[in-house]
Amino acid sequence: MSRVVRADAASVSSATFAPLENPTFRAIWTAAQVSSLGWLMQTVAVSWLMATISPSDVMVALVQTSTTLPVFILSIFAGAIADNFSRRHVMALGWCVIALSSTMLTALVGLGFYNPWMILAFSCLAGCGAAFTDPAWHASVGDILRKREVPAAVTLISVGYNAVRSIGPALGGIVVASSGPLTAFALATLMYLTMLWAIGRCKWNARSSPLPREPLITAIHDGGRFTALSGEIKAAIARGALFGFTSISILALLPLVARNQLGGGPIAYGILMAGFGTGALCAGISNNVLRRSLSQERLTTLACVACAACCLVLAFTPSLVVATMALALGGAGWVVTWTGLDVSVQLSSPRWVVGRTLSIYSALSSGGIAAGSWLWGMVAENYSLTLALESSAGALLLVAATGFLLPIRQWKESDLDPLAFETPKLALDLKWRSGPIVVKIEYSIPENNVEAFLDLMRERRRVQSRVGARHWNLQRDLQDPLHWIETFRTPTWMDYLRLNHRLTAADKELDQLLLELHVGEIAPRTKLSIERPTGATRKRDQSTSFFFRR
Repeated sequence: MSRVVRADAASVSSATFAPLENPTFRAIWTAAQVSSLGWLMQTVAVSWLMATISPSDVMVALVQTSTTLPVFILSIFAGAIADNFSRRHVMALGWCVIALSSTMLTALVGLGFYNPWMILAFSCLAGCGAAFTDPAWHASVGDILRKREVPAAVTLISVGYNAVRSIGPALGGIVVASSGPLTAFALATLMYLTMLWAIGRCKWNARSSPLPREPLITAIHDGGRFTALSGEIKAAIARGALFGFTSISILALLPLVARNQLGGGPIAYGILMAGFGTGALCAGISNNVLRRSLSQERLTTLACVACAACCLVLAFTPSLVVATMALALGGAGWVVTWTGLDVSVQLSSPRWVVGRTLSIYSALSSGGIAAGSWLWGMVAENYSLTLALESSAGALLLVAATGFLLPIRQWKESDLDPLAFETPKLALDLKWRSGPIVVKIEYSIPENNVEAFLDLMRERRRVQSRVGARHWNLQRDLQDPLHWIETFRTPTWMDYLRLNHRLTAADKELDQLLLELHVGEIAPRTKLSIERPTGATRKRDQSTSFFFRR
């Protein structure tokens, strides 16, 4: 029995660290840890500097808002850019912005020319860079690694960050206490350059599309439509936004807990942050074991309860040791929730849209964090720190109960790679902007298969609509009840080609199921036509009517 247990533990450990065998992932992941160390040191320095120069509790809490609000505003644009351009180049751009903001903040603090609003402004600029780096980096995981390694890679990203979180804040507190914020800012700037060096040294490419890039607004619209029609992604996004809104009180109010309730300084704050990071690290390493024992929904619920318990302990304890232990519990709940939600979005998204779905998830989660930071800071300033933490704990318990309405489905392996599509031969020379294109697919369905056919068509409508089909409908011939016609439109010929290039093997399984219900020697026929206007005159190549059958 003991041998079996050791073998299972070894296999879990091997699976957890398998992505590090890839040299590109290993190099970027390692550089990310160094850069994250700089980010956390800078966060401690900024938070403590704000707590010492501003008497306002809201200004202290707004440090978290200043870095997350830009992610909320810009991530959707960044995701569309990451899906249409080199994700590696997008990452490099984002880290350049972060390094620039840190360099400017270091220079101004060194000259003694700073105030609370200026500190928030440079934190906001760093958040703008993070808005571009995070979707591009997480979307690149599927480009660098095989799909079955994605859950382990996402876990490693979270584990690595939280491993750094266990020492970064404490190190930042020591640096701030011994040498001042200026030294912490300078060290952070140097650490950011490590990531830029790794991105310049390593190269990877996303799977290229034979079609030209989408316009930015169209890409955003397509990503939003796909997300809106994907139940798994919507549930993960909603839970992420609610969890971020309620749980951020732990980090946003922690400087106030260290200063007001525990009577400590930057070292005490660093120790508290280290406790949070240690709990997150332990949970991250154990994530594979936890996922094998419990469903993701159950893990998310327990994580919310753990964070609520952390808030309650912080609200009442005067002990640094007890507060650190509570933060370890909160850190474990934090990493279990965010890792699970991130993987749910990744595994539910085809490669053509994963940058956009991740950016929407990141934007709304960051929006929840930004709003929560402001709200709990207002409650702490106008009422009390204890009331803010108590209210946050109660809200977290309500978020745990939302699993009944918005459950996180268990992760499943499905083939979301796009299938090869051969452009049909046409009788006319169409331009890419020609349209609208009308698609009709004809079926012959016997009466005893009608109910099963309608069930499949409900799913087909969702599948076709989320990859670009417009005005989808299903018609039945009144004179020949066996004859059914599926109809939808695309605005242009290019949109029709994009739709077919986006369909995955999992989507195409519906075709086989429908074929089994279809009767007759001839397979379901597809007819393509272009609408011809009867009003204003149009160009000849767009106004000619034609049809194509296959």
